Amino acid sequence: MRVLVVGNGGREHALALALNQSTLVERVFATRPNAGMAEFCGNVDVDISETETVVDAARRTDIDLVVIGPEGPLVNGMSDRFMEAGIPVLGPSASAARLEGSKRFAKELMRDAGIPTAGYATFKKAEKAIAYVKDNGRPMVVKADGLASGKGVIVGTNVANTEAAIRKILDDRAYGDAGAEIVLEERLSGPEVSVIALVDGETVRPFPPARDHKRALDGDNGPNTGGMGAFSPVRQVDQSMMAEIVQTILLPAAKSLAAFGMPYRGFLYAGIMLTQGGPKVLEFNCRMGDPECQILMSRLTSDAGELFLAAATGQLADATITFDRRPGVCVVLASGGYPGSYQTGFTIDGIEEASEIQDVTVYHGATKREGHRIVTNGGRIITVSALGNEFGQSIRRAYEAVDRIQFTNRHCRRDIAATSVIL
Repeated sequence: MRVLVVGNGGREHALALALNQSTLVERVFATRPNAGMAEFCGNVDVDISETETVVDAARRTDIDLVVIGPEGPLVNGMSDRFMEAGIPVLGPSASAARLEGSKRFAKELMRDAGIPTAGYATFKKAEKAIAYVKDNGRPMVVKADGLASGKGVIVGTNVANTEAAIRKILDDRAYGDAGAEIVLEERLSGPEVSVIALVDGETVRPFPPARDHKRALDGDNGPNTGGMGAFSPVRQVDQSMMAEIVQTILLPAAKSLAAFGMPYRGFLYAGIMLTQGGPKVLEFNCRMGDPECQILMSRLTSDAGELFLAAATGQLADATITFDRRPGVCVVLASGGYPGSYQTGFTIDGIEEASEIQDVTVYHGATKREGHRIVTNGGRIITVSALGNEFGQSIRRAYEAVDRIQFTNRHCRRDIAATSVIL
């Protein structure tokens, strides 16, 4: 089987590496692979924003299965085109991907399906939204309705900055058309967890729970990022709670989409807050999280090729999914200044030395090869993933590997999966 992975970040490196280890997979290809993926992936040199070009390239390359990593191509209908072309694809249709592409659509689906989530209201006019906040007399979460590269959610800490967030999105159009409408949500409290499942339209197979670290700086300070690290499993989510999450959140979402004629095939990501009233959904995403994907693929012991093909072809009920019981931790090395402005083109040293540590995997993100050098090429550069017999060993291995990898202006958090957050 020849597989095309669409995307070239840390998440896609993890997916491609898992596929490369499959007994079913003859060759893995990727769209403009990063330096790590290029070591084993064939290069399909196309812009993933150009759907028809990607589909044509897949045909020419005799691709048997497509795995789409980022949300953009999914929301833009790339899966639909592959389905029309008769090429199995792991990734939801554009209509089903609205679960991530429109916060309003997601909230309405949750309301109708009885999926536990925060109370909400939607607005297109700032004055009406501000009046609603003042009437409630408390800060709220302000979300741009559309895709905003993970930056379109602002958590108000008081009424004044909630109002400022509303004006920023609706009046100033800080996120362009993605902010033409907003969702105002009540603030929930409790620890967060990411629960990702593989779905084939009917069958839902959850991965172990994970928790990511969104803030740029230690102590969960600084601006939000795409993710600076993650760990799995999460001790608060025992088997009973996991069953509750599947039965009250993941299955109802999949069934509702199928009932509307939008069967969901792909990775379904539920961002969940563990409130005193039970698990409640903060958001749905229509793809694997990054860096959650890296740690989950490190723990996966099933054949990824078999699993992904089964999900893409509606045969997941017959597939088995197993994971390494050992806990895992991953740490992201980013360019200094990320998620703001940063410089690129710096030589990265120590990747091979880091990879020599037992049970450590180094996933490339924004890297590229220039001659004999591997250089930085974006914000999140490398994800180091480590397994251990217990979390302490996983953390020690991860940071030993982190300290072997060096580049100018390197930044990482030093408290990923710290004892205080593994509860």
